[in-house]
Amino acid sequence: MPHLWMFLLKSLTPAGHEVFLLDGNAHRMSESELVCYVKENNIGLVGIGAMTRMAGKAYRMADAIRAAGVPVVMGGPHVTEVPNEALGRDGGPRHADAVALGEADATWPRIVADAERGELKETYAPEDAFGQELKPSLADYPEIPWERMDLDQFNVIGHFPKLARRILTRIGMEWQSFLLIPIESGRGCPYGCEFCTVTGFFGDSIRFRSNESVVNELLRLKSLEKQTKGKIVVFFIDDNFAINPARTKSLLREIIARKAQVPWIAQISMNLLRDEELVSLIAQSGCRWIFMGLESIDPENLKSVAKGFNKPSEYGAVLERLARHNLYAITSFIFGMDGDRLGAAERTLEQIRSWPPGLPVFGLLTPYPATPLYDKLAAAGRLTRPKHWLDFKPFAMAHTPLGFSTADAEAEVRHAWAASYSPEANKSAMRWLQGKSLPDRIIHLCSRLAFRGIYFPQMKWRHWASLLFQNRQPILQVAFQAWKLKFAGGKAALRVKPVGFEPLARPADCEPALSREEIN
Repeated sequence: MPHLWMFLLKSLTPAGHEVFLLDGNAHRMSESELVCYVKENNIGLVGIGAMTRMAGKAYRMADAIRAAGVPVVMGGPHVTEVPNEALGRDGGPRHADAVALGEADATWPRIVADAERGELKETYAPEDAFGQELKPSLADYPEIPWERMDLDQFNVIGHFPKLARRILTRIGMEWQSFLLIPIESGRGCPYGCEFCTVTGFFGDSIRFRSNESVVNELLRLKSLEKQTKGKIVVFFIDDNFAINPARTKSLLREIIARKAQVPWIAQISMNLLRDEELVSLIAQSGCRWIFMGLESIDPENLKSVAKGFNKPSEYGAVLERLARHNLYAITSFIFGMDGDRLGAAERTLEQIRSWPPGLPVFGLLTPYPATPLYDKLAAAGRLTRPKHWLDFKPFAMAHTPLGFSTADAEAEVRHAWAASYSPEANKSAMRWLQGKSLPDRIIHLCSRLAFRGIYFPQMKWRHWASLLFQNRQPILQVAFQAWKLKFAGGKAALRVKPVGFEPLARPADCEPALSREEIN
């Protein structure tokens, strides 16, 4: 999925400038290739944003561009929390000519104008005349002209092997592109979890776009979908999409009333999904997946990181409620908290096996700079790699856990991933979904195969060949069903049906729950 900030800042760039967008995750380049690209296109200013885990690579790219004589401005949460690092004021090398702190909606046009005059300042911050931080209200949110954006680098189908594309076309896939588009309806989160960077960057002041603005953008994307004969799925990147349930219900009702439904995904805290009416509206408005940070099944662990509003005893009921409305969950868990002991992964997996199948993801407790967690661990002398982002190692601890060793914590994560996305687990999930629609089953199976790659490398054809062979049984079953439907009922087998225009299934209409052994 592309990052929204690129498209937003392009829309806010003053007239008279040409803007090129490159995402290093979708269009990979070496330092020398990027420098050639900058020179060939006569680019006069480069803006770089990156998550903490990518900061080291971002600095290397910035160094290469600056060495070629082109100024670089860096921004985003990481740079906002440690601006001296990017500017070389902490004893390390300088990586940026300027940094943009906080939300850059208002500062970006100033940065471009200063760069054009050759008067780039070192630091830009959204402040008023008295030096107080200003937060964009989102009331005058700009229109992003998606139909004029070059989105080829983000076309998922374009990254499929040719053989896979040919097979999918044969069984009825008519999409020429598949795009996961990020949009936002609001910013800010009041919860302040110890490990999270959101409150530090966006603040606890919740701001929303108007319903009309959001719905108009969805309709724009629906129109683009028809023009391109592709498929578009929206990811609401709000830190907590339903943080104000009354406002969220109002937005969802307007989406339904104006027939602006597109398949969408959002991040929503599980405590907000106790509301049956909200969940029903979420389903009717087009939602397919909900990301939930469950983090732990241990209430004491949750309290220790200021996330006590999560109630593990309610996890199962919330996930069952979502399943009754044909909604699926991406559930996130963290190992390495102070209350964790050996076997934490297996105890978590036992709970997961009792729930409807979803997409669990697992990580290690990570101290991001300027978070309460980082400060607490630093004060206790427990940081083992204080600047872990400069030498990024995936799924590796950066501090000493209390309940077991670093190696034990990392082994717990590996076990959780291996068990959750094994061929047996995939077969069990597909059995549970046997009564669901073919598009649901295809999307779920493809998602499971792709999510496995978050932990286990799947970058080469031989990796995928092995994975497809191991999962041949559910793949062949779904392919056979699609083939049958194509010849029995026309060639619309892989089209995702519009949602929100038919009654939701009653609990009694759902498939019966399976045993833990059958689910995983």
